[in-house]
Amino acid sequence: MSGIAGIVSGNDCKSDLFYAVDYHSHLGTSYGGIAISNGKKVHKKIHHLVKAQFKSCFFEDAEFARMNGNMGIGVISDRDTQPLVMRLKFGEYAICAAGYIDNQNQLAKKLIDEGIVFSEMVNGNVNQIELAAKLINKGNTLADGIEYLHDQIEGSLSLLLLGKDGLYAARDRYGRSPLVLAEKDDSKIVVSETCSYKNLGYKIKKFLGPGEIVLISEKKVEQIRKPNDKLQLCTFLYVYAGFPASEYEGMNVEEFREASGRIMARKDNVKADLVCGVADSGTAYAHGYSDESGIPVKIPLLKYTPGWSRSYVPPFQETRDLVARMKQVTADNLIKDQRMIITEDSIVRGTQLKNYLIVKLWNAGAREIHVRPACPALLFPCKYLYSTRQLDELMVRRIIKGIHGKHIDNVGAYIDVESGDYKKMIGLMEKELNVTSLRFQGLDDMISATGLPEESLCTYCWTGKETCKQKQGKR
Repeated sequence: MSGIAGIVSGNDCKSDLFYAVDYHSHLGTSYGGIAISNGKKVHKKIHHLVKAQFKSCFFEDAEFARMNGNMGIGVISDRDTQPLVMRLKFGEYAICAAGYIDNQNQLAKKLIDEGIVFSEMVNGNVNQIELAAKLINKGNTLADGIEYLHDQIEGSLSLLLLGKDGLYAARDRYGRSPLVLAEKDDSKIVVSETCSYKNLGYKIKKFLGPGEIVLISEKKVEQIRKPNDKLQLCTFLYVYAGFPASEYEGMNVEEFREASGRIMARKDNVKADLVCGVADSGTAYAHGYSDESGIPVKIPLLKYTPGWSRSYVPPFQETRDLVARMKQVTADNLIKDQRMIITEDSIVRGTQLKNYLIVKLWNAGAREIHVRPACPALLFPCKYLYSTRQLDELMVRRIIKGIHGKHIDNVGAYIDVESGDYKKMIGLMEKELNVTSLRFQGLDDMISATGLPEESLCTYCWTGKETCKQKQGKR
C-alpha cells in the first residue's frame, strides 16, 4: 500500500505537508517523496526509506530545507519512486498515486509499440506513476485523461496531480483506497489517512467518492467529476493496514477492531487465563475480546516501536523476517503456565507467528496458545493494492498446495467453514504453527463490524470474487 497527501494554502505549505506525509509512514517503507510549487517552479525530493525513517531523511536534507511554496504533494510509497514531475500536453504536473496497476506490463508494451518512451524503471518494470501519466496524456482534457487511465488499468489508482491550475485529486474508480478532503483557515488538504491531519488543526469536509475528481485552488474546491454509485473499499484497511486513529467512510479503525474482538469472543468457547493482542493492530481486538468474554487483557508481547516497522510492509522477505524476529519482546513472567488467547489481525505469510512469536511464547512457558485472527483465511493475492502478489506468499495456499501437490483453481471448499476440507486445512495450519487451536473470524462477522453493507466492501483476497470487475480498455 501507499499513502498520499496534498495541500493548497494561502501561505507556505511545507511544514503541514511534511507532517501530513509522515503520518502515512505505516503504509510503506520503500520511498518517501515531496513536491512543492512556488507558482513558478515545482521542486521535488525523494528519499529511500529502507534504512531511515521519513522524518530523519528530510530533516537532514539541506535541499528540502530550502524548498517553499503554497502548494504541494507528497507520498509514502511501497514500490515506485514518486512523485514524478512530467510535462503533459495539459502542462507541467507533479504526480503521485496510491494503488497498483495489475496489467502494467501489457499497457507499457502497448505504449512502447506506439513509440512512447519510458525513462523510469523499477526492477526491469516501468514506473507505475510514469505509466499513469502517459495514459492520462491520451485524454482530451486532464479529467478525460484520468478517466482514460481508469478505463485501461486492471487494479486501482488514486491520484494527486499538482500544476499551475491547482491540485487535482482523483479517487480510484471503485474507491478501494480512500481520499479525504479537510480544511483549516485558508488551507485545504487531501489525504489517504484521516489521522494525518488531525494534529495539524484541519477539520474534515468530505470523503471523496469512488471515481470522483476535484480541483483544489486557493479560492475553492471544484468538483470536476461526480462520484460513481458503486463503492468497493478495501476491507483490509480496517483489518490491518489502517492506522487506529483513521476513519474510512465514517467508521473508525479502532472502533472496527474492538467490535471485531467482541464478535470473536461471542463465537468462541475456549477457556483461557488471558487475552493478548499482537501489537500494534492486534491490540484493539484483544480489548474487544476481553470486554465481551471477561478474560483479562495482559501485555506479555511488547513491540519495540522505536526501532522496527511493520513486518507486512517491507517488499523483501528477508527484511520481513528480520523485522518479525526482532520487534516483539516477551515479558516471560506474564506468560509462564498461562492459557493464552492471541488476537491477530490476519495470517498472511505466517512469518511472524510461525517462526518467531509462537516459538517465543512456548519458550517462555506458555501452557496453551489459542490464535484468533480477525479476518477469514486469505486465499487470493490482492489485485488492486500493492501487497501480496503470488499464491506461494499466502500461508493458506501453501497448505492447500501441500494437500493436493499443486496449486488448484477451485478453492471453494476451503472457503466453506463447514466443509471437511476447511477443517482439514485448519488442522494442518495448527500443526504447522504449533498452536493449541486456530479459529478465523467469519466473513459475515468481519463485514458486520465495518458498519458498511457487503456490496460496499472489496473482499477479493478472501473470496476471489470481483464484485466490480473493470472493463479494461473499453476506449
